[in-house]
Parts: sequence; C-alpha cells; structure tokens
Amino acid sequence: MRVIIYTGKGGVGKTTMAAASALKISESGRRTLIMSTDQAHSLGDAFDCKVGKEPTCITDNLDALEIDTVFEGEKSWGNIKDYFKRLLTAKGGSGIEAEELLVFPGLDELFSMFKILDMAESGEYDVIVVDCAPTGETLSLLKYPERFSTLIEKVLPMKKLGVKVVGPAVEGITKIPMPGESVFDDVEYLMDKMRRLQNLMLDTNVVSLRVVTTPEKIVISEAKRNFTCLYLYHYNVDAIIVNHVYPVKAMEGYFGKWIKRQEEGLTEIRECFGEVPKIYVELQDKELRTAEDLRKIGETMFGKLNPEAVLFKKEMYSVDKESGTLTIYLPFAEKEQLELNQDGSEITVGVKNERRRFPVPAEFKDKNVAGAKFDEGYLKISFS
Repeated sequence: MRVIIYTGKGGVGKTTMAAASALKISESGRRTLIMSTDQAHSLGDAFDCKVGKEPTCITDNLDALEIDTVFEGEKSWGNIKDYFKRLLTAKGGSGIEAEELLVFPGLDELFSMFKILDMAESGEYDVIVVDCAPTGETLSLLKYPERFSTLIEKVLPMKKLGVKVVGPAVEGITKIPMPGESVFDDVEYLMDKMRRLQNLMLDTNVVSLRVVTTPEKIVISEAKRNFTCLYLYHYNVDAIIVNHVYPVKAMEGYFGKWIKRQEEGLTEIRECFGEVPKIYVELQDKELRTAEDLRKIGETMFGKLNPEAVLFKKEMYSVDKESGTLTIYLPFAEKEQLELNQDGSEITVGVKNERRRFPVPAEFKDKNVAGAKFDEGYLKISFS
C-alpha cells in the first residue's frame, strides 16, 4: 500500500503532476485512486470529466474522487455537532448563528485526512495519490490531527468523569444541556481514528510527499519553507517536481531575459535540495485536459523510474542515548528563527511561525534539556 501526496504553491501544476503520476501507476496494473483535498477541486477539469465525492472510474485501474468535507464532517462528528448546537441555542440563540459558529478552523482539513485514512484502510486500492490544496492549507491538513488529538487526550478523561458525577445537578440548576454518552463515544471514536491516521502518515514506507515547484525565485523560496515544515513534522519528502521549465527554443527573442533567471532558479534547486531526487517537466505547448495528455506527461516525468516507489528517504529524527542527544533534521531553517522550550515531559520546537510539541524521548524521560546546537540543517538537543 502506498500513499503519495503532492503539495506546493498554488498555480505550480500540482493537479496535473498528481494526475499524470496516478495514470502512469495505474497502467502498471496497480489499482489506483487519485483524491483531491482542495476545496476548489480541479481533478474533473484535468481528466475532462465529472468527478464527485464517490470514486469515479477514469480508466480500468484508475478512480478519481473529490472530497466533500461537509459530507465527511457529518459522518465523522454528527453527535458532537448536535450537542454543541444544543449548547449554543440553550438560551434562545438562533440556529443559523449556531451553525456558523460550529465551523471550527481546521476541521475541513481533518475530515479530508479521515477520508484518506478510510480509503487507505478499505483495501480497495494499492496506491492512493493525493492532490493537495496550496501549501498553507496542506500544512494545516498535515499538522491538525496531531494537535487536535493532543487536546482531546488531555481534556476528555477529566470532562467525562465530571459530567458523570455532577452533570445532572449542573444541568438541573443552569438549564445548560450536558453531553450524553453518544457524544463521548464519538469523541473516543475520533481519537482512535486520529491515532490510526498518525500511524499511517508517519510510516515512511507507506507515505511520502512530493513538492511541486517552478524555477521562479519566489516559488522556490516557498518550496524551501514547505520542505522545512514537513521535516519538522517528520514527513518524508521523496522528490521535488520542477514544473514549467521553459524549453531553450522557446526562450528566444522577447523571452530572452528569462534564460538567465530560469538557469539561476534551476541551479538553486539543484544546490538546495541536494540528494532529494528532482524531476523536471518542460512547459507544454497546450493545455493538458485529457487522459492522453496526462499519459504523455507521466512518461516525461518518470521515464524508467517507478512512480509508486519511495524514491528517497532520509533520517529526520534520531536519538543517541550514549551522548544524550536528540537530533532533528530541519533543512533551510535559520538559527535565529529557531525556538526550543521544555514543559515537563514535552518539548516544543519552533521554526519561524511553526511550532511542534512532542514528548521527550523515552531514553531521556527523567532528564532536562541542557543545551542545543544548530549546524548544517541539524538541530542537536542535549539532555542531562
């Protein structure tokens, strides 16, 4: 089973690259599903056919699906939502206002992830290719399950006990409805699902991400930031897809000045992303809107490479018990952007505006952070 996620800045061609990859994989005989998590779905446009919330057959071994987060949300947290709505309208509030308040930030991303998990666990497909929303939404999608899961794990046991003990009395005095067992059952169901989701997403033998970029400086800069954040959350990036590379013959005359700029961008990509495989795709002379067009792009992208293979893997997180050191790989991060804090059994690592909390490794559970050093992309945290 493989899950391959395509991400990158808006407009770089993620949908086309993901669709071409999925089509090439399917033609090897593997049962393949391509899914879109972008609210502005364009998979149907890429294949020039209608694609909905249920798998749509594209070819013999390829199905496509555009996730409907409203539909998935109702399936995932119907009882919880109903309780919150009763809570918000208990004192005579408007049902419409309550519906608006129940659109919590990040839930759309979480429900998209749940759909990926459902399809991965269904056993219907050998390979799932995911066409993600632009970078910012993708990062929210990938980090939300961990953050939400941590919150619920801390709050749920205490709340459940409190409701059982004093809930009836509080409800009688305040007239505020208390959550029933069905609400807690749904929360526990969500917790279990998030655990399974995290186990899937962090399995580097199953899940890998491919960052799509173009040779423009501003796009490369975002790709590098994206790359760093993905490593912060321990996701494996196994390829960089460089799209919209202008053919030399197209760079004459009016576009002559772009030759130097493009070469500078390509050089930066080669130098910065080092050992990560890079796949180059030239700008095409027409819009790609049919399976045949995508089939040709898939051949151009991969040639003799196996598109479903894990193309590259790097150790992102390692513990050296002898030296008392935890090492985290954070490519492209700058020393002045880094933050490190410890709160009891948890440490927080920050890179610019991104933060991640995770438990102190079991090897150092009775120790405290003694210092840290950042060198050539590696953050080395020492414990004593």
